Amino acid sequence: MRKLSKFLAIGAILALGLTACGSSQKADTTQKASESGKNESTSAESKADGAKTEGNTTIKIGVVGENNEQWNPVIEAMAKEGITVELVKFADYSLPNRALNDKEIDLNSFQHKAYLANDIKDNGYKIEAIGDTIIAPLGVYSKKIKDLSELKDGDTIAIPNDATNGGRALKVLESAGVIKVNPDAGYTPTLSDITENAKNIKFTEVEAANTPSLLPDVAAAVINGGHAVDNGLNPKTDSIYLEKVEDGADNPYVNVIVARSEDKDNETYKKIVKAFQSDDVKKVIEDTYKGAYIPAWK
Repeated sequence: MRKLSKFLAIGAILALGLTACGSSQKADTTQKASESGKNESTSAESKADGAKTEGNTTIKIGVVGENNEQWNPVIEAMAKEGITVELVKFADYSLPNRALNDKEIDLNSFQHKAYLANDIKDNGYKIEAIGDTIIAPLGVYSKKIKDLSELKDGDTIAIPNDATNGGRALKVLESAGVIKVNPDAGYTPTLSDITENAKNIKFTEVEAANTPSLLPDVAAAVINGGHAVDNGLNPKTDSIYLEKVEDGADNPYVNVIVARSEDKDNETYKKIVKAFQSDDVKKVIEDTYKGAYIPAWK
């Protein structure tokens, strides 16, 4: 009987030890998941009106790139109303719309209207724009020439590989006189829509975020405003050709804040749009980006 009692005691101690170890391991895994989720998408529990934390509402907004100073006044304004705005950074354009559609984030703000429309068409996402933000002019950059007239026969130009930004890049090069494209292609022409290419320019298509890294290897690269800024380039002063920006809400290259369609009338999200479309944000954009981004709301 004493032996049996002894074995039972030892078993209880072992069980207690295993339980404690399991709890510790689970906590550690949760912490690591929380830490590692920043660059992908976080909070699968995010709901239509944001995740609730200790009486606070946390709204996760997906962005692309490291320079997001324009959001600082929004974060401060929302904090006064008990709303925490958390920016979730993604590595490239293909991720934030999927994360929003899958309810891993609450809003996103990284794309223009043309990109959004194309991504919805291709993937069937139930998302839509709820507010205009900025226009980021597309620029042509080079480490080898100072003017596009210096391009030589057979030179290579890098452009984004997604349909809307790639098409936009070709339209920019057309406006600069480098090529001509079929007008029937609208604002999303492809390489097959090039009708004139006097200098036999070759094109390298890469993910938009990678265009700056190709500058040492190509004659020129067409780079989105945000990626230019992230790589220390100022579109206004460093580009050898800059897209002429058209005003107006109908401009397909106006960037937008996007929500799930079912949440388009969410009052908290409307407050965030209003906070972004403010004089404080406009001043940050003008002072920080100096022409790289242009406020696009009225």
